[in-house]
Amino acid sequence: MLRRFLLALSSLSMLAAGLSGASAQGLFGSPPPNASSADNAPADDKSPPADDKSPPADDKSPPADDKSPPATTAAPETSPADPAPAAPVLPGSPTAVVKPFYEHLGLELDPAQRNNFIDPAKSVLDKSDALRASGQGECLDPNMALDNAEYDKPAIDKSLRTIEAVNGDEAKVVVAFVVEGNQHRLEWKLKKVGGNWKISDLLSVTGEWALSQYQCE
Repeated sequence: MLRRFLLALSSLSMLAAGLSGASAQGLFGSPPPNASSADNAPADDKSPPADDKSPPADDKSPPADDKSPPATTAAPETSPADPAPAAPVLPGSPTAVVKPFYEHLGLELDPAQRNNFIDPAKSVLDKSDALRASGQGECLDPNMALDNAEYDKPAIDKSLRTIEAVNGDEAKVVVAFVVEGNQHRLEWKLKKVGGNWKISDLLSVTGEWALSQYQCE
C-alpha cells in the first residue's frame, strides 16, 4: 500500500512540473532559436571599411597642371615685308609730271622746267630766279621735292609711293617716302591747261609748308 502511495505521489509531482513549464511558455512565448555565432559577431566584421573599396580621389585624377598645355614661347620677330611694287606710271598722267622731280635733285629750281608750272607756283619760282640772278641769295631750298630731307636716292627709290586723284581738270599727287628712318609726305597740286597737266603748288604735309606761301622779293 505504501509503495502504491509513493508511486502516485511521484506521478503527481511530475505532472505538476510539466504544467508549470507549459504555463511559462504560454505567458512568455517560445524561447528564441539559438543564435548562430555569426549573429553574435560585431557588425563591422561583415562590412569592410568604406575606404577599402573607394580609392582616394587623387589616385585617378592627375594634378591639374598635367592637363594644361605648356606655355607657348614667343614667335621670333620677323623683319617687316618690303612694300609692294609701285604701279606703272601712265604717260601724260599727273604722276608722270611729278616723277622726274624725284629722279633729279633740285629739278624744280631749273628754269628749263618752268613750263611744267602755272601760278601760284610759277610766280614764286620766277621771283626766286630773279633774286638769284641779282646776286642777293637764294629764296628756296634746293630740295623742296624731298621735303628738305637729305638726298638719298637708293632709299627714296626703294620707299617712294605715289597716290593720284583726278577731279575733272584738277588733280593731286600725294608722294610718300622714307629717308634715314623719317617718313615724308608731300602733295602736288596740278591743273590741266591745253590738254597737259601743270603744277600749281607743292605742299609738305609733314613739314607744314607750301611753295605758294614763299615771298621771294
